[in-house]
Amino acid sequence: MDKSRLIADAIDTLRELGVGKDQQNERSAMTLLALLQLKPGDNWQQATNPMLGTRAIMDWIRDYYEVDYKPNTRETIRRFTLHQFVIAELVEENADRPDRPINSPKWNYRITNDTLNMLLHRGESEFELILKKFLEQYESYQSLAEERKNMPKTPVILPSGTALNLSPSGQSLLIKAMVEEMLPRFAPGCQVAYIDDTDHKHGAVDPALLDELGISLKAREKAPDVIAWDAKRGWLFLMEAASTHGPVDVTRKNELHELFSDQWDKTVLVSCFPDRKTMQKYLALLAWETEAWCADTPDHMMHFNGSRFMGPYGE
Repeated sequence: MDKSRLIADAIDTLRELGVGKDQQNERSAMTLLALLQLKPGDNWQQATNPMLGTRAIMDWIRDYYEVDYKPNTRETIRRFTLHQFVIAELVEENADRPDRPINSPKWNYRITNDTLNMLLHRGESEFELILKKFLEQYESYQSLAEERKNMPKTPVILPSGTALNLSPSGQSLLIKAMVEEMLPRFAPGCQVAYIDDTDHKHGAVDPALLDELGISLKAREKAPDVIAWDAKRGWLFLMEAASTHGPVDVTRKNELHELFSDQWDKTVLVSCFPDRKTMQKYLALLAWETEAWCADTPDHMMHFNGSRFMGPYGE
């Protein structure tokens, strides 16, 4: 097939797979074709699924589809195409090393084997039946998004008095407690700059404050669940909701150091747990010079060593 026909066919494929409307476009179609290593003149039976980084995907699009995306478009491809492909289980991240550090330049994407095996039959007489079986096994992104949209939200009142709704998730009740119970006790008068997975764009509650603090969070970087700024003391609270995973252990502390290197002399790292029983599972893992807080005993903070009860340690 020629270039325009193959791109149009890829858009039709994405529509059939039930991706979101924001992914039924040429950008996502060319990303799919790059992941499958299909170039103009190829047919679907020639598809493969190598592991590719975002730069390699963009290079393939440039070389074979004559669209030269600028370097700053990389985040758009990650955030608004690859992210949704991964959620729908059409694509897997780091098949060679699932525990790869979030900031590794070797981070890669690959069409899953099940997706590849299904797409290899596109254009054949039995494809509709094969696609139907595939969709019975893998729920579409549109279905997942609609289900999530209709789930009840968790209302949260920020220290400023502003109300917002957390998107439904297992962590939302704990994050609510962190904002409404922990911060007023240990950082009165603070400003909440960021809450992960809110109904606000990219989780930013106060983008202007993030800019003022010199904080830039990219799509692939795993931000803390809550970022709060105590202007009176000049303390930057980086807080992790750890109900089932994710406390500030040594690995996470190093990741946060990389993400917030410019603000490191101001940071206070806090692992937040729903109760002391949950915290006990992780006590041996918590990094030194961090804090631990439990929602069931909100008046108390546990401090892990250091020269003072709580505060930044700098370098």
